[in-house]
Amino acid sequence: MSAHPDVLLKMGTKEVLHRSRAMSWGCDTALYRTAEAMRAELPTRLAAGPRVIKRNRGNGGQGVWKVERLASPCSRTAVRVLDATKDVSEELALNDFLERCTEYFEDGCVIDQPFQARLREGVVRCYMAGDRCTGFGRQKVKALIEEPAAQSKAGPRLYTSNADQRFQRLRRLMEEEWTPQLTALLDIPRHDLPMIWDADFMLGPPGVDGADSYVLGEINVSSVFPMPDEAPAEIARQVAIRLRSKR
Repeated sequence: MSAHPDVLLKMGTKEVLHRSRAMSWGCDTALYRTAEAMRAELPTRLAAGPRVIKRNRGNGGQGVWKVERLASPCSRTAVRVLDATKDVSEELALNDFLERCTEYFEDGCVIDQPFQARLREGVVRCYMAGDRCTGFGRQKVKALIEEPAAQSKAGPRLYTSNADQRFQRLRRLMEEEWTPQLTALLDIPRHDLPMIWDADFMLGPPGVDGADSYVLGEINVSSVFPMPDEAPAEIARQVAIRLRSKR
């Protein structure tokens, strides 16, 4: 364990996506505490476009779904759903899908985010030691993507150091803006941040200057391996700095 259990619970569940939704890595994220709330609110959100439903805890895509209304007269009651662990979607009644999600509330809540259209371009994982970036991993994924052409481009995560020029803007955002904002929001002292954690980002719409924006998809705290070859040395350095500060 690289952090106190209370810190892990604040950072390491999907609820953090809702709590940090007003940060610039956030998006139109909803939180449902009960199955009844999800049943009442999800249809309206689906009218605006596809949504991604996430159980509060899980890994490997378990309990993650892309949901979209069918273009038919009964579209308020029929949906197409794609399980993140599968390659093919299915069509079913919205009530049937909601029934599948009932057990997810045993984890406390269900998170609902808009589907990010650029997901097929891949995701970027930013590895952290406390409030310092230790490296990156870039991966073309097939989770929640049904197009065969995009699925065929999926591959393993490719690791790189924190000096990779492609990700310096993301590094600055993580170190100088987002991590300080997150610790303030969650009431986590800087010296209590996990020594090993990461954040997964999808690409959002480009800004007015053409630069990519990033949308947070998940924070991992209790399961953060493998990682870039360069990361352990930086983690050790940050641990030493923290230990010296406690003397």
